[in-house]
Amino acid sequence: MNRQLKYSILACALMQAYAYAQDATHPVAEVVVTGNRFIAVDRASVGGFGEASLFDTPASITAIGRTQMQDLSIRSTTEAMRFDASVADAYNAVGYAEQFSIRGFALDNNYSYRKDGFAIPGDTQIPLENKERIEVLKGLAGLTAGIATPGGIVNYVTKRPTNTPLRSATVEVSERGTLYGTVDLGGRFEDRRFGYRINAAAADLHPYVRGANGDRQFVSAAFDWQITPDALLQLDMDYQRKAQITAPGFQLIQNATLPTGVSAKMLLNDQPWTRPVTTKDSNLGLRFEYKLAPDWLATVSGNKHWFKRDDFTAFPYGCSNEGAGYYPGYCANGDYDVYDYQSTGERKSPWGVQAQVQGKFATGAIRHALTVGTSYSERHDSFGDYVYDYVGYSNLWHPLVTPHVPADRVTGPVSERRSDEERAVFAQDIVSLTNQWTLHAGVRHVQIKRSDAHSDDSFVLPNVALMFSPARDWNVYAAVSHGLQHGGVAPMQTTNETQVLPPQRSHQVEIGAKAALDNGINLSAALFQIRQGLEYTDANNTFVRNGKETHRGIELTAQGRATPALDWSVSLMALNTRQEGTGQASIDGKRVTDVPAFKSTAWVQYAVAAIPGLKLDGTWQYSGKKAFDVENTVFVPDYHVFGVGASYGLKWGTTNVTLRARAENLFDKFYWRDVTPALGGYLLPGAPRTFRASAQFDF
Repeated sequence: MNRQLKYSILACALMQAYAYAQDATHPVAEVVVTGNRFIAVDRASVGGFGEASLFDTPASITAIGRTQMQDLSIRSTTEAMRFDASVADAYNAVGYAEQFSIRGFALDNNYSYRKDGFAIPGDTQIPLENKERIEVLKGLAGLTAGIATPGGIVNYVTKRPTNTPLRSATVEVSERGTLYGTVDLGGRFEDRRFGYRINAAAADLHPYVRGANGDRQFVSAAFDWQITPDALLQLDMDYQRKAQITAPGFQLIQNATLPTGVSAKMLLNDQPWTRPVTTKDSNLGLRFEYKLAPDWLATVSGNKHWFKRDDFTAFPYGCSNEGAGYYPGYCANGDYDVYDYQSTGERKSPWGVQAQVQGKFATGAIRHALTVGTSYSERHDSFGDYVYDYVGYSNLWHPLVTPHVPADRVTGPVSERRSDEERAVFAQDIVSLTNQWTLHAGVRHVQIKRSDAHSDDSFVLPNVALMFSPARDWNVYAAVSHGLQHGGVAPMQTTNETQVLPPQRSHQVEIGAKAALDNGINLSAALFQIRQGLEYTDANNTFVRNGKETHRGIELTAQGRATPALDWSVSLMALNTRQEGTGQASIDGKRVTDVPAFKSTAWVQYAVAAIPGLKLDGTWQYSGKKAFDVENTVFVPDYHVFGVGASYGLKWGTTNVTLRARAENLFDKFYWRDVTPALGGYLLPGAPRTFRASAQFDF
């Protein structure tokens, strides 16, 4: 049934494109010239309690919209995040969950990923087909989100019905033959109070890692009902199934040196008994808005998410074939132990509701934009005792087949093992003191319970920012904020495995400047310091929180149009991270793991005047070296990666067609993209040179 759905969606995309092309009234193609820029989104909802101008928000925010995702053939959050230097991968394995860090802090899979403001699990590839934009708030989100790691949050904004008919289909081939198709339909019913937006997608996955194949199907629907001029009801729902063999990371040779002579295309999970990781997730969102008065709006919203995963991996860990062995680490000759890891029936079911009132009023010459509200959320996690059995060994340079895994190895009984509750009340007042000075003051009171930590705590999270506008097109600001996150869970193979540390606060100071100049150039800069307790696995193999980690950095982003034919965008981050206060000379003063001191990305696009409709673009990414372990005994080298792309727009009868092609990692450079000390420490290589080509039909 799933295979039929996949090919039905692919066929639908192809047939719609073909049918409308056949209806062309002109056999000769006409050129379509478009002028889309990389970042045209100037508003976001992630910086406050409603959609607001990025220019007027005293926080560092990036927003990438649907048009930019189409122009750059972005199919996943991983592909979108490479254009923001403040965001990096954090054990982002092919075929598994997409995981990131912001400002050097790894995001929490349970709380740092949001859909329309509500927390959803980040344990699989979050679909983009029904998303209007991706918003990234860099820095503490305690006021607006409550629980979230200090780096920030990633918020996905759902597509809404369109006022005019929308009919779009895209087909794409990429990597080793991945075939992808999607359709996007929107409009109003005959009774124009009702609108709809339908999205569907399917992919037959053959990624650059040989053997990490799989498939994905997705479908969603969103509806609006303008009940009265003052009352609006919105509903959205989606479903995704993804099954793909995951590609585990590499470990150090003898837990001391980086492996050499390996390929990013190599699948360490390549065994005859290997099975794919299968995830199924669905979402239901509801929102009701009512205009109480011309400047007052009441909103009640809710979201429910269902997630299920069957996790299978031929897990590479350690070396038992050499002397006393290495745990973690591989043998000098490349041998590594292979374990059968199974965890089936995992489930997460978070849900939340929020009610708020927003309004504007004045007290004398001082103007206010007030928000008050309350929220409640729960998360319930169910899982069983996982299987983790040694089954043999393989070799980095000469892969071996390990014994077939007997069918009687199964996950223990699945039951609810963890539940969280979060209650909050919040208020924010944006006070326009003068035409030049604006005060943003807010506070959130949070009460949290966590069953596996046996905790019941309450916290007050203030956020204060002062913004000054020296000119119409310039804003500068200073902000102080508090954040809150749950304590980490001790990983596998530690002495206190599965133990949960208590929740902890984080603190941030940020100074920034933003410009929206008349020549079309947008600038943003932020200088920040974030501090929180340091969590790591110590020399006794115990997961602890001890001392502090401090992240001090500067972010710069700029985008604009150099000439009518040349668009550009640049993002830079310089980050100094320090571990301190642990009392261990081997750790204090060292850099935080998996965090480069400098990271940058640049994009440029040129419209070829001699061939109307043709655009060429190039990308450059750079990352400095990164520490592999908390003692900083091993670093992975820095790297440069280049990419090129081209698009050509034409009109075929009544159908607008956009042809696109891209080549990433143009010079086929091998590099270690992502390192983590988790689970004993793993390294993930970046993608080799890959190609993709697509055709988008808008009719």
